[in-house]
Amino acid sequence: MAKNAYVSDELPRPAGPYSQVVEVNGIVYTAGFGPHDPRTGELPEGVGAQTEGVIRNLERALAVVGLTLADVVKTTVHLADLGDFAAFNEAYGRMFPAPYPVRTTVGSTLNGILVEIDAVAIRS
Repeated sequence: MAKNAYVSDELPRPAGPYSQVVEVNGIVYTAGFGPHDPRTGELPEGVGAQTEGVIRNLERALAVVGLTLADVVKTTVHLADLGDFAAFNEAYGRMFPAPYPVRTTVGSTLNGILVEIDAVAIRS
């Protein structure tokens, strides 16, 4: 089993000892990304804008291995407040292409952000 790990300056810096992207046998796993702009560190306001920022970070992470959001088959979403689900869902639905990946959404205590998402993608 070949396991390749990737870290890119185009992504927010890891907050600990973990890879941003790992690929094993054509399956790509991303770390959980928050909404921080990797170039400026800026944090967008509101769950809709933060969702867009997170998904842009996921796009960057997938691009490191030559994939796109269309290759994503599963996401796990962490929301600081499940009451924000409608605004999150609207932004998520605009940014991910159909057919949408399967998704699990949970309420989580997040460190100063409103949303975090990790993804699993398949290299076809």
